[in-house]
Amino acid sequence: MMVTVLAFVLTLAVLIVVHEYGHYRMAVACGVKVLRFSVGFGRVIWRRQRDADSTEFVVCALPLGGYVRMLDEREGRVPAAELDRCFNRKPLRHRVAIVAAGPLANLGLAVVLYAASNWLGVNEPKAVMSAPAPASLAESAGLRAGDWVRAIARPEGEWQEVRSLADLRWEVTQAALREEPLRLSVTDRDGRGAREMQLDLDRVTTGEVDATFMRAVGIGPGFSEAVLGRVAPGGPAAAAGLREGDRVLSVDGAPVADAQQLREKIRAALQAPAQGQGASAVEQRWRVLREGGEIDITVRPRVAEEAGGRLTARIDAFVGRPPEMTKVHYGPVEGLWKGAVRTWEVSVMTLRMLGRMLVGEASIKNLSGPLTIADFAGQSVQLGLAYYLGFLAVVSVSLGVLNLLPLPMLDGGHLMYYLFEGVTGRPVSEEWLARLQRGGIAVLLAMMSVALFNDVARLLGLH
Repeated sequence: MMVTVLAFVLTLAVLIVVHEYGHYRMAVACGVKVLRFSVGFGRVIWRRQRDADSTEFVVCALPLGGYVRMLDEREGRVPAAELDRCFNRKPLRHRVAIVAAGPLANLGLAVVLYAASNWLGVNEPKAVMSAPAPASLAESAGLRAGDWVRAIARPEGEWQEVRSLADLRWEVTQAALREEPLRLSVTDRDGRGAREMQLDLDRVTTGEVDATFMRAVGIGPGFSEAVLGRVAPGGPAAAAGLREGDRVLSVDGAPVADAQQLREKIRAALQAPAQGQGASAVEQRWRVLREGGEIDITVRPRVAEEAGGRLTARIDAFVGRPPEMTKVHYGPVEGLWKGAVRTWEVSVMTLRMLGRMLVGEASIKNLSGPLTIADFAGQSVQLGLAYYLGFLAVVSVSLGVLNLLPLPMLDGGHLMYYLFEGVTGRPVSEEWLARLQRGGIAVLLAMMSVALFNDVARLLGLH
């Protein structure tokens, strides 16, 4: 818990400081006097100011945002000698640059963070497929357990290497949001038997980009052999006589290709409750390879309750071995270029998903709030620096894109006002500004409420 809290606070601090520093540096460059640079809101807990004419830097008790306060005639009387340093007196191009600098600083930070993660490198499962879910797009395309996806065809036509399962998932998500099929170049696990196939992602619904979506596509966890790991004492596996190292060849006469398929067969043992009775699990006949010989074992999984109250069947044994891993890293130039490309792709994907939510084509369950961010921050820190930098980059992109939305109270809302001023030659009236501000607050509060509800629902296992 402490790691999660500290990672969340660090994440907020970095993103807020960079965002506000973008505003601050551009304001100074445009000759605007900056009165205060604040990280957080509420009671001041730290303050630094060189002299009465310089910027006051403060840290406040509530670290959920920040602001840069500039000299402005609309906020109070300004001495005549300092009128030329007022924000409102600056040309339109300067005001646009100052407002846009915050979100652009977040996007620039994302490029650097992605690049640093690429340079450090991360260990990822190889793009070797587990058994596709029945009736999924991958199964229809002919993908099998053990197939190694080596490359994907970009929209422009050229082939791009797939370095890991995470790479493949990203390309699948991108193609689904573009409503385009995705061509794959595939070999077996040893790199032989190259062939091409196509995932018809234009036929899948992207209401939520989550595990359910990937299951419909047929992209599961990395390939793992159907070998049992630790067997818990007293559980169904131990009671049946199963041992660590047993390789499962078939269940009820049906061959088992990998650990993912074995897990599916175990879950399929769950029976719907009969009238007046609880749920139960049926017996299964397993053929197991042990010490060079094949033996038949009868297994009856137990009924277990998952988060959210859903029932499933379990055998209380670890199924499968860790997937084969690969180190994904890039050189200095390629890593920086990949960082810029990934920042652009995540920005476009975020806008597409927001647009789909706006017209009802995507679920609002995709919105995440501070609890989810804190949870992922803690998990990524424990995985290592490269993973945390990648997570920080994602949040930085989201913050940059969100602030550029044309909503009052956000930087994008102010840019919208300046667009109106540039087109008409006059600023938005005070009356309309007040109306738009009230509407913007209502929209932001609604978005925050939905995001927080989604966070709580995820923690309770309701999503």
